[in-house]
Formats: sequence, structure tokens, C-alpha cells
Amino acid sequence: MKVGFVGLGIMGSPMCKNILKAGFDLSVYALEENVIKEFEGLGATRASYAEMGATCDVVMVMVPTGAISKSIFFGEDGVASTAKPGTILVDLSSVTATESQECYKLAAEKGLKFLDAPVSGGEPKAIDGTLATMVGGDKDAFDVVKPVFDAFSSSALLVGPSGNGSITKLVNQIIVNNNIAIVGEAFTFAAKAGADPIMVYEAIRGGLAGSCVLDAKLPMMADRNFKPGGTLKVNHKDITNVLKTAHAIDCPVPYTAQLYEIMQALKVDGHIMDDQASYVTYFEKLAQVTVERK
Repeated sequence: MKVGFVGLGIMGSPMCKNILKAGFDLSVYALEENVIKEFEGLGATRASYAEMGATCDVVMVMVPTGAISKSIFFGEDGVASTAKPGTILVDLSSVTATESQECYKLAAEKGLKFLDAPVSGGEPKAIDGTLATMVGGDKDAFDVVKPVFDAFSSSALLVGPSGNGSITKLVNQIIVNNNIAIVGEAFTFAAKAGADPIMVYEAIRGGLAGSCVLDAKLPMMADRNFKPGGTLKVNHKDITNVLKTAHAIDCPVPYTAQLYEIMQALKVDGHIMDDQASYVTYFEKLAQVTVERK
């Protein structure tokens, strides 16, 4: 199976390295020349969108927005302009269900298949190939692409028809971002009360408060390490999509609406390109305290 991949950023680059390790014939496209050359050195082939359409069985994109995905797939000289019938287009980006369903319909009109397949796990899990991949679309297309998903995922699940992968990712983002924010609030409380954040963490992580979020983000907060494995900017976009979708289906999301305003404050305060661990700085500013190792 020949795979095309567009978008070799924080997530896409390690995902592609795992696709190559799994033995797939890979074509890549990126805006940065040095990145393309790196992948040529690893055995990948440089290709334009149209060249991927003409030569690849599966074309994946990992880009910031649904509009960009749509232009790559269906724009002038896009993948679909040269793709043969049955080619499978896969959007790994975090977008709205409406955007995914629109791409699904456009693909079907051209005799192509489309899967919305956003991922979760951030850069660390992209590197070690243990992402969770949430897929919406047709089962026959999913079954063909499943071996590629398995190259960078520990879990790749078809959750329903077109758009369901994108909805599942938004559910994931509600839970993850609210969890990280509340870890920041809780440990700001601990620091303000004079407790050692790390000792508090060690005391509670084995109980009901323990979680992957707690283990991943509290040490970063305490070490003042806000180098992004996933930026607040990307998550801000996802939470914006949550609110748009929630309003469209008349589903109140009060916690997430408040979280959006916290993200807005962090954006104004210069943290938009930081890791989600920087949620803690919002609460620290309110309490006039710093969460750090003692």
C-alpha cells in the first residue's frame, strides 16, 4: 500500500516516521524544505498533492484546520484532481463534524472514500506510536487503512459514520482540557496553602484523583516546563469547535464555555503557543503564587 502524508509538524513528523518503520511506501509534503529532505533521507518520496492523488492508495493530512484539509483534498491541483476511484482520503486533523461530512460527500461524488480520523495523545504518544485514533466513515475504507493507523496507534476504532470521529475528538478535548485546567487550579490551591506540590501529587496519584492527565501535566507545571507537545493554540481551536457544535445542537456546555474564557485570558497573557500545562499560570496569577518543586 502506498501512503501519502501532508503535514509534518509536531504530530505529523513522528507519525510518518512510524509509518516508515512499519514498512509502508510513503510520499510526503511539507512547507519546510529541510523537513522534506529529512524524510527523503529516511526513505520517503517527495510529492505534490496532485502527485499523491495519482500514485497513492491512501492520502492522509494532519493540518491545523478543516479549511486547509478541504483545500488539500479538493482544491485546484489537489489530491482529488488526479486520484483514481477508490482512493481513500483521511483527515487526521481536529475539525468539526460538519467539515468532515462535507469532505465525505465531495469524495463520494468523485468515486473516492473519506475518513475523519483525529488522534489524541500529543507528541509523546505520536513518537512512541501509541496514539488513540478515532475514526468516522465507512467500514470498508477503515479496514483498508487500519494497518496504517496501527503504525502510529495503540487504539484505532471505527466509532460510526462520517463525522463521528470528529465528534469523538471534540468529546476528548472537552475532557482533556478541563482536566488539565482543574489540575492547575488544584495545585495552585496546594501551593497557596503552603504544601509541597510534588508531595501532594505523590500522595494522591494512586487514588481516585490519579489520571494520565495528572501524571503527564503536574510534573511539567512544577518544573515550569511549558514546551508544547500540543499548543494551547491548537486546543483553543478545538474548544472553539466544541462551542460552535454545542450551540448548533442546543447542548449547553457551561464548564467548557468558562474554559474558553480562561484560554482567552492565557492568549492575551502570551501563553497561546505554550503547552496545555500553562493553564496553571492563569490560576497562579489569580492567587499570586507559583506551583513549583521545593
